[in-house]
Formats: sequence, structure tokens, C-alpha cells
Amino acid sequence: MTAGGLAEITLFLVLSVLLAWPFGLWIARVAEGGPTPLDPLLRPIERGIYRLSGIDPSAGMGWQAYTLSLLALNVLHFLLLYLMLRLQYYLPLNPDHLAGMSPRLAFNTAMSFVTNTNWQAYSGETTLSPGSQMWGLTSHMFVSAATGIAAALAFIRALRQNAVAELGNFWADLTRITLYVLLPVAVVGGLLLVALGVPQTLATHADATTLEGAHQTISLGPVAFMEVIKELGTNGGGYFNANSAHPFENPSALTSLIETFLIIFIPFALTFTFGRMVGAPRQGYALLAVSLVFIVASLAAVLSAEAHGNPLLTALGVDPHLGDMEGKEVRFGITLSSLFAVITTATSCGAVNAMLDSFMPLSGMVPMFLIQLGEIVPGGVGSGLYGLLVFALLAVFVAGLMVGRTPEYLGKKIQAREVKLAMLAVLILPLSILGGAALSAVLPQALAALGNAGPHGLSELLYAYTSATGNNGSAFAGLSADTPWFDTTIGIAMLLGRYAFLVPVMAIAGSLAAKVKLPPSAGTFPTDGPLFVGLLVGVIIILGGLQFMPALSLGPLAEHFVMLAGKTF
Repeated sequence: MTAGGLAEITLFLVLSVLLAWPFGLWIARVAEGGPTPLDPLLRPIERGIYRLSGIDPSAGMGWQAYTLSLLALNVLHFLLLYLMLRLQYYLPLNPDHLAGMSPRLAFNTAMSFVTNTNWQAYSGETTLSPGSQMWGLTSHMFVSAATGIAAALAFIRALRQNAVAELGNFWADLTRITLYVLLPVAVVGGLLLVALGVPQTLATHADATTLEGAHQTISLGPVAFMEVIKELGTNGGGYFNANSAHPFENPSALTSLIETFLIIFIPFALTFTFGRMVGAPRQGYALLAVSLVFIVASLAAVLSAEAHGNPLLTALGVDPHLGDMEGKEVRFGITLSSLFAVITTATSCGAVNAMLDSFMPLSGMVPMFLIQLGEIVPGGVGSGLYGLLVFALLAVFVAGLMVGRTPEYLGKKIQAREVKLAMLAVLILPLSILGGAALSAVLPQALAALGNAGPHGLSELLYAYTSATGNNGSAFAGLSADTPWFDTTIGIAMLLGRYAFLVPVMAIAGSLAAKVKLPPSAGTFPTDGPLFVGLLVGVIIILGGLQFMPALSLGPLAEHFVMLAGKTF
């Protein structure tokens, strides 16, 4: 942990915020249907989509219609992806004639990509054809990301509207987000990654001769375009099994920084979108400040633990000044590996450029805890913002209890219905994470899939259900996830984490949209200053995190103290 590394991280965060600001305003303009410089190129395509689909983009939807449209689209996409994975052998762009996936693995994978989780219980380069990777997985990365952003925009409109129950048109939001937000950045980012060494080809492999004269087959494919939407949409599913640690997905320290920026770009930008659309930019700054508090604190914890190295290895004569380099790529080192781990788990991106299983116990706990908070600091594209707004509603409710006033947020009264729905959404996370891990911890077939015993084995198990429910998709590794038990239960956890959370959130949006917007008064609790930022941070930690502390104490915390005692399992 050098001064240069700290300066690099500081510069990265500053530039990310500065560049996210104009892009957030761009998203707001797109959401409101305003003119853009891309209109001459994209407006005819947009109108053509509406005409072919029979969509009236001006027709508003209530929360039920908006939510049902969102769910119907994703059910259809789940079925299409499931069939594609099962029938891969018979489909085009499968020159190696790879067999289709088993029913349970196809279910797990289809659910993974439809829920924006991108959990991978398979090895991409040996299991899937270029066609499945490109038309199946990559296309779903666009749709799942656009779905999350659309839901966030609907929630923002609910806070902005004055007794108008409509939240916009889902199909118009989905179309405009894909065309004007995701696609342009993906094209530019994809070309940039190609220029920096990431392959983009329909060739499945290259034949090479090693220095020893042996023959080697190197997997290739349309990697660059998949890589950019994998990061931009906070998806995380890699073309290769090693994900962003693979040199074809992430060749250098420069590409690692670019990919890390792509991950955080839209979640940061949406806070500025929020401020612009509700007509109060400081409200967006407050949400951004909450995210930065957690990111900076997490980076400090991870860097500190990794920089000090492993005392067990130090006792064997390994130089502690090198830090904990186990499981990390030399081209990234501790700084970029730690930055990547924190950013991917503060969002809902499951990409990895280092082995989380090899992190120190405390620094491995931080990514897990960030997901357990609800993936809201700043969270995934769209899903992080509406999740953070749910906690903001709970924070003003707590503040109202303290001062004896009816809580309000942006002029909307927060009453029993909204609080009950918010708690229903929030309680989905511990139910799925702790419930799934508890069941697995007592079943022999689940325990047999663990690669480690003791506290670390519990951490692997807990992280799997944390990642699935949080729609993150990263893994501690060491867990053989492609088993009937894990394929099924982790698939269900991903479903609950995405849609059992989303439906109550949309119901809250519908309730708020129908309410009269009240002007600020002397008794209104300000939600755009440091006091509210501190309150919201506290509510997130208490409601989102402390319920997991007993499990974390038995896993990474116990492992840390065992390590300090000089013992291993």
C-alpha cells in the first residue's frame, strides 16, 4: 500500500465522479424523451421498434402494468435463453459442436443472466459456443441492465409526480435506455478494448507452438463486446472461466482501470440523474456521498489487510513487505486487485480480477459485507438506486419517529403502507442468504462440495448465497457449484434477490406516485445534507448489515483470529 497506489485510487474516484456527472444528465434527458445529438441516427431506429412492436411510447402505465410488463419480458427471455443453452448443439456458430447444458445447469445459467447476476457454474470457453456467448449471454446483459435502469427511472418519477399514478412506459424506457445509454458506450468501449488487446473474433481458437515446441490450443471468441457490457451493465459474466483475471479479458493495468471505471460509471451517474429529474441536485449528491463513504471505508479496510500480508507465510520466511500476493495477477498487484474487488461488490458486478478465496480473512469479508448491505452503495445499474431509495424512505421514517413528525421524502408522506413494503423487500435478503446457507450447512451433499473446512468453508458457503441473492455473481471459489443442490437453490436465490425485492419496490413507487406532493415546511426533515447522509449510513449498517454479523463472526472473523493464533484448518 504505497503513496502512489493511494494517489491512483484517489484519482480514479475523483475522475469517476466528474465523468459520471454529465452522463447522469444525459440519462435524465433520455428518460424524459428530450432531444439528443444521436437522434439523426437512432431516432428512426427507435420509431421503427415502436412501429414493429405496436408500442405507443406516450401511453403511461401504472405500477401494476409497468411491473407486469417488466416481468413478462424477463420470463420470455428466461425461456429463450434456457432453450438456447439446451439446444446449443443444433444452433449456428457452434463449430466445435458443443453439447447443450444439462437441464439444471441451463436453469441456473438462464436465471443468472436474466436476473443480472451472471453467476457462472460452468467454464465459458469449454462449455459454450461463440453463438451462445454472443446471442444468448451478451444480449441478456443488455436487457437485464436496461430493465434495472427502467425500474429506477419509474421510482424517480413516482417521487417527482404530484398525484399522478403513472410511472412512464416500460417498453419506451427499455428501448431508449438500450439505444441511447448502453449501446453507444458499449460500442466505444468495445473498440477501445480491442485497441488495447482484447480479442473480438468469431474464430473459436488459435493454434500455437510453445517455446518447448509443444502444441497449444488457445481459446478465442467475441470477447471485447461482451466484456464491455459485462462491466457497464454491472453484469460480471466473463467469456472465460478466469473472468477479468484472464489476459484476453483484461490484458493490462490500463484495461483493468478502464473496466473498473465502466463498472462504477452508470451507478454513480444515476445519482446525478436522480437529482436532475426530481429538480433537486443536492438530493442526488447526498446519495452519492453515502456510496462514497462505504467505498472509501471498504478500500481502506481491504488495502490495509492485504498490504500487511499473511502472518502464517511471514513465519515461513516470506517477505511481508510484498503484501498478500496469493491469488493475484502480478500485472495488477494489490492496489488494482483491491480496487476491483471493492468496486465490483459495491455494485452488483460479479467480475473478478483476483481470487477472492485467497484474500485475507478480513479483506475477504468486506466484499461479502458490501453485498449483504443490499448492493446499494451504489449498487447495480438501476437496482442500486431504487434499493438505496428504499433505505432512504426507512431513514426518514426513523427520523420522523425521533422528532414525532410524519416523515416525508421529497414532499411525499411516508406512511405505514410504504414502510411495510420497504421492510418486506429488505427482509428478502437475510431470508434467502441466511436460510440458504443454513440449509446447506447441514446437508451432506452440500458440504461435500466445499473445498475447505472450518470457518473458511463457511465463508465459501455464505458467500455463494450472498452473491446469488445480491445478484452479484462473484464467488469465493473453492465451492463446486455445478451440483443438483447448488444449481437449484442458488437459482432460486437469484430469483428472490431480483424480483421478490423489485415487486414491493414497484408497489412503493405506485403508492408514492398517487400521493399529493407537499411543499417543504418548518418541520420538514432535510434530506440533502450531512445529517441525513449520516443517518442513512447508520440505517444501512443497522438494517442491512448487522443481521449478518453472527454468521460473519463464525466465518471470516473466526478465521482471522485462528490465523493470528498461528493455526490453519
